[in-house]
Amino acid sequence: MSAALPVTGAWRPGDEPGQRRFVTFPHDRPFALDTGTTLQDVTIAYETWGRLDATASNAILVCHAWTGDSHAAGPAGHGHPSPGWWDDVIGPGKAIDTDRWFVVCSNVLGGCQGTTGPASPHPVDGLPYGSRFPVVTIRDMVRAEARLASHLGIDTWHAVIGGSMGGMQVLEWAITFPQRVRSIVPIATCAQATAQQIAWGAIGRRAIRLDPNWRGGDYYDAPPGEGPTEGLAVARMVAQVTFRSDNVFTDRFGRDLADGGNLNGRLDLWQRFEVERYLDHHGEKLIRRFDTNSYLAIGKAMDLHDVGRGRGGLKAAMGRIRVPTLTMGIWSDMLYPSYQQRQIRDLLVDLGTPCDYVEIDSPHGHDAFLIELDQVGAPIARFLDEVAKG
Repeated sequence: MSAALPVTGAWRPGDEPGQRRFVTFPHDRPFALDTGTTLQDVTIAYETWGRLDATASNAILVCHAWTGDSHAAGPAGHGHPSPGWWDDVIGPGKAIDTDRWFVVCSNVLGGCQGTTGPASPHPVDGLPYGSRFPVVTIRDMVRAEARLASHLGIDTWHAVIGGSMGGMQVLEWAITFPQRVRSIVPIATCAQATAQQIAWGAIGRRAIRLDPNWRGGDYYDAPPGEGPTEGLAVARMVAQVTFRSDNVFTDRFGRDLADGGNLNGRLDLWQRFEVERYLDHHGEKLIRRFDTNSYLAIGKAMDLHDVGRGRGGLKAAMGRIRVPTLTMGIWSDMLYPSYQQRQIRDLLVDLGTPCDYVEIDSPHGHDAFLIELDQVGAPIARFLDEVAKG
């Protein structure tokens, strides 16, 4: 792995902002967390597309997944090393038509692309939070988004839409703030994390914890090449396996060796298969654009996700959702299997809430909601129209 790899891929104050905008909560209004602690001077980074109408009734919130950020649409450029992660869904004339809708996407609390997270300066001493950053939950992320909505003058979202961890936020929006949403679209997500989903996260956390360069989370003053890159790369490699299906890996890589190797020749313990080179690439790619502590914080929030916690259980919590819902699953998803989205549909229908289920026909596994954009976009566009017509 390259010695020039950065200690963190976090966006830092002074970096090119790109299309990001920022709002900082008032100093005299500390932000309360589920853990019972507070954060001071929280900053939220966000982007918008389209124009808010005179009645503020055309706003849509799009929520990102684990290693996503606020750059949901738009080209790569200064401040944005990659194009928007849903660029083919959001824009003029697209499924979420920005000629019609005012679209907002914010980097989540605990993130590393402009919103307050472990790499952000602590208000007391200006040094990165590091190990001082508290545990945050999906509910904390949603409450921060609610403050952003109020700042933007949005009392009610026409729809809240998101996949994977974004879908967790979608459900929490409708449960925590039922009067502030008109409809929701949770995609490839769950109402509560399962033991297997937590297990995958635990393996990644252990890989980071065992990296001596993690230094208990206080690594930001290390020179380039001496950050917790190995731990984060391994954690990402584990996650990457869960994002795709067995068939896709087999069809793309088979049993081929990397670098022109030959299984009929001399065998070596460290010869790499092509699939290993693919995983190495994704591990290094994440290091360059993400922060290890944010990876831990957000992953823990996903493992803690349970809409029924403290609300009398799953059914009681889901009973707070009273708005039209479109839930989408992926038949080949091994990380958030489609039965979890059908469970959301069944719970809501049994409780008298209108809910449709669409299954994406794709071999690509969990990442299909970022790949099969025709299958994802068309149902969303129809649903938004139906909700608008009442």
